[in-house]
Amino acid sequence: MTAATAGCKAQPADSASAAPSSPPRATATDDAKPPAESPSPDASSSSPKATATPTPKPDPQGTTLMASGSEGKQVRELQARLRQIGHFDRSPTGYYGTVTVAAVRSFQGKRGLSRTGRTDTVTWQKLLGMTHAPTAAELNPPTSLPVTKPDKRCLTGRVLCISKNSRTLSWMIDGRVVSSMDVRFGSQYTPTREGTFSVYWKSRHHVSTIYHTAMPYAMFFSGGQAVHYSADFAARGYSGASHGCVNVRDEGKIASLFAQVRTGDKVVVYG
Repeated sequence: MTAATAGCKAQPADSASAAPSSPPRATATDDAKPPAESPSPDASSSSPKATATPTPKPDPQGTTLMASGSEGKQVRELQARLRQIGHFDRSPTGYYGTVTVAAVRSFQGKRGLSRTGRTDTVTWQKLLGMTHAPTAAELNPPTSLPVTKPDKRCLTGRVLCISKNSRTLSWMIDGRVVSSMDVRFGSQYTPTREGTFSVYWKSRHHVSTIYHTAMPYAMFFSGGQAVHYSADFAARGYSGASHGCVNVRDEGKIASLFAQVRTGDKVVVYG
């Protein structure tokens, strides 16, 4: 099954060359502090002069709570709160990627804070004071894009109904939408195939045998093309593309979907 399920790798949109599938995930750290200055020797004196050890200056914006590469519920709340006041223009993903860094910088700049892109204690407290606790719908909206009317092939049975026009995936059972999520597709050089397929293999911790990149929650439906979570999509949005796979932005949603979908369930991909 190796050749048939080689998988996909993220690449720049409309590009024939591949790019890394996801940005490196860094752990949150305090802002770097400048190194202590070394005292210059007194050239006119034959004996060294005693100097006081410089006292490190505290970070004026406090401890870093979240930064690029962070993920989880607090990141999702951060994104939802930023969205409330117009600094984050998409649905929360729970992953702190380049879009979130830019949103935090925008917020910091408007509030006269250092534009680090990291969420420190001062930034977080200012944001809490300007926003309300996100509702369940704000934390987990169906999708950041309008869901189109489903193709007629999606109206019967258990179906992954995938629209290229609206860039959404709807999980449907007997014509009822159970859940929806944002997706992206292959570039013009490696397009996602359209048609009616079925899930023939599920692989929770799949790694592409061609590109050696992670494809979590992979549900294969056509050769090496699969529906799977993409950390690159979560971080960069639609500025990238896959090598034909259907990338899902929200890890929580595809984790739930993966648990529900069975081998043999229908997949409909249409324009």
